Order: sequence, then structure tokens, then C-alpha cells
Amino acid sequence: MIDTEKDNRKLVERAFLIGIQDKETTQDEAEEHIEELEELVDSMGVPVVGKKIINLKKLSAKYLMGSGKAEEVFDILKEYESDCIVFDYELSPSQQRNWEKLTKLCVIDRHEVILDIFANRATTREAVLQVEMARMKYALPRLTRAWTHLSRQRGGNKGTRGEGEQQIEVDRRLVQDKINRLKRELAEVSKQRKTQRKSREKSHIPHIAIVGYTNAGKSSLLNKLSGADILVEDKLFATLDPTTRQISLPDSQKLLLTDTVGFVRKLPHDLVEAFKSTLEEAAYADFLIIVLDASNEQVEEHWKTTLSVLDEIGAGDKKRIVVHNKMDLVGDDITYEKLRFMQEEPIFISVKQSEGIEELHKAIIEEIKNRTTIIKVAIPASRYDLISFAHENANILSSEYDDNGINIIKMNINNIFQSKYKDFIVL
Repeated sequence: MIDTEKDNRKLVERAFLIGIQDKETTQDEAEEHIEELEELVDSMGVPVVGKKIINLKKLSAKYLMGSGKAEEVFDILKEYESDCIVFDYELSPSQQRNWEKLTKLCVIDRHEVILDIFANRATTREAVLQVEMARMKYALPRLTRAWTHLSRQRGGNKGTRGEGEQQIEVDRRLVQDKINRLKRELAEVSKQRKTQRKSREKSHIPHIAIVGYTNAGKSSLLNKLSGADILVEDKLFATLDPTTRQISLPDSQKLLLTDTVGFVRKLPHDLVEAFKSTLEEAAYADFLIIVLDASNEQVEEHWKTTLSVLDEIGAGDKKRIVVHNKMDLVGDDITYEKLRFMQEEPIFISVKQSEGIEELHKAIIEEIKNRTTIIKVAIPASRYDLISFAHENANILSSEYDDNGINIIKMNINNIFQSKYKDFIVL
């Protein structure tokens, strides 16, 4: 978004939300969506002063709704003294301009809200570049919003162009140049990520990606399992940048855990595209831990959204462990049976209360058993290469030398490496 609009946005203190119930959306779904939008807007630090769901049988090109309905909404807005209107629907550039012209207020949609939240949360260079790319692509067809006052001053008569039109073209070139530069920078960062991924694959340490709806407790779970100190906040999209930690399970098995950006309903496609390299951590993992917030009334919808995003990034068929978190917050009206709405048998945990973690450990160990085997080998000192390889690529359970200098090693090793030690295996 260009600087003029960005500066204006800082002055926004009160937002009014407008939800849309079309023929494909039920009343309950529309209410759930606008409640989530309220939480998103609150994450921006902007209080919501009112909200309204509009039932539309047919969408209109000018205002999304008919002119008469738009005037009715405008009359309602006057009562709330809001600075900004936020639509829970993606507006076209012309619809956005028409609403701003009608109301003389800042008008944004769910797409722009999520962009702003991502921009505030991004910390690593890759995340900053990805968000900036998405913002530039979103801003490009909307540049006229900031220059309509110049367009009115000078018309574009045949053979001439107004100052506003000239400025729009200059801005458009500048934005397109920036998009091209961001693409080049992201290509370099993507190469670095692929190199890091190849390095992990060479180690053959099992890799698990923690995925799920935003604010389900993924970072908290990573902290619990790894003893790490990842940012944990009770807000949407607290984590944008993937964090990978190596941990040891109770049986001393090593594995890599990666926390990923949270999913959300109506996640703009360009943001899924922008964070593709980040989200691909899930696609390249050996298996997934899907975390759900059991205390959330829309948990089943969150499950469907998670599966949808996983399908979109090519990870829909990954083996997975499903975890219901925040069981300490589950009300009496929610039973364990109600939470068994997926095909898999879920694990019920509370990261905060450290409940169910042992059961999760067992499930992870069971999943890894299919990929590794425990063997005991006797390796002479002359084969230090095999001793070194074992320490780098296997989970060493015990290691000792006998009187002849033979290294007796008991280890849990990836099945693909067993053949290396076939001549040294002992009972």
C-alpha cells in the first residue's frame, strides 16, 4: 500500500464490520466468519464499534450490494461514528473506491486486514519479503484511491493526460519494479531454504511439521516438546516464520520439529502463494502433527480449513497425528465423542497443564518405528568411518569398547542405512 494510505490507516480508531451472507453461506457460517473478522481486526489494535450481516441473494458490481441496500448500510454507519468499514468479503478495487466515495471513510476488506497483520508479525527476511510482495500485488490495481483528487483537477482529454493519471502511471511502474525486485530477492532466499532442507534430508533424522489453525497452540506445543522459547501469544498469526528445533524423545530418538504459520478461513490465495516456501515445510516433512483448539466452538470448521490448505500445498496425503489441545478450557457441553469428528483417532492434550504429552510421545515413537530399527554392532577401530557415520546419522542408545578395542554400539538407525552395518551386527 502506498505511503499516503498507510499513514491514514494509523489514524483509524473505530471499525464497523460488514459480513455478507450469500446463497452459499448459512446464517451460522456468516456469524462465525464475522466473529473471526472481529478477532482479526482486534489483532490490528483497532476496536470494533459495531457489525452487521447483510443477506444478499445477488451480488452487485458497484457496491457488492444494490445501491438502495448500500444507502441503508450508510445510514446505519452514521450512528456508530466509525473511522473505517471492514468487509468480510474480498472487494474489487472499484467497489472499494465506490464505498469510500459514498461514505468518505476508510474502506478495507478481510484480505487487507490479514495483509496488515502479516506485515506487523513478519520478522525474518523471508517473511518480510513475502508479505511485501503480497502487499504490492494487492496495491497495484488500487493506486487510484490515493490520486482521485488529482484526477478531478485535470481531465484526460483526447491527446492529453491529467496530472493524476500521469502520477498513477509513475506509481504503477514503481510498484511493478518493486515487485520484480522482490521476486529476485525471494528467489535467492528460496535457494537458501532448499539448501537447508537438503542438509536436513542428508541427516535422515525424522522431520515433523506442526500445522493447524492459527492460535491453536502450535508454538506452545513446540516449546513443550523441545524446551525452546518460541514466541507464544494469545493472538492470531503470532508466528509467521517457521522455527525448527531438534529434540530427543523419551527413548532417546532424535527428531526435528518445525512450527509453521497458522491457517485461517478465507486465507487470501496470494498469501498462500507468498508463503508457499514456508508452508512447504509441511509438504517435505516425514509426517505432520495437526493441532486443533478443542475449546473453540468452530473446531470442526478449523479442521476442514486445515485439510483444505494442506491439499493446496501438496501435503494432504501426509501421514499425521491429530491433537486436540486446550482440553483444560473445554466446557461441559463438549464431550470427547463430539471431538472425534475426523477419521483418525485424536490425542487429547493440554500443553498448559502438561496433560497428554506422554501419550503424544508414544504416538510419535510408534510412527517413527516404521522408519527405523534398533541394531547392535561391533565395529573395529579401523572402520572409524562407520563409527563416525553412526554418531552423525543414528540415535546412539549405548556405546562401549571391549578389551580388543572393538566399539560395541547399540543404536536406532534409519532402515535405509542398515546395509552399511550388516557385516558387523551382533546379537
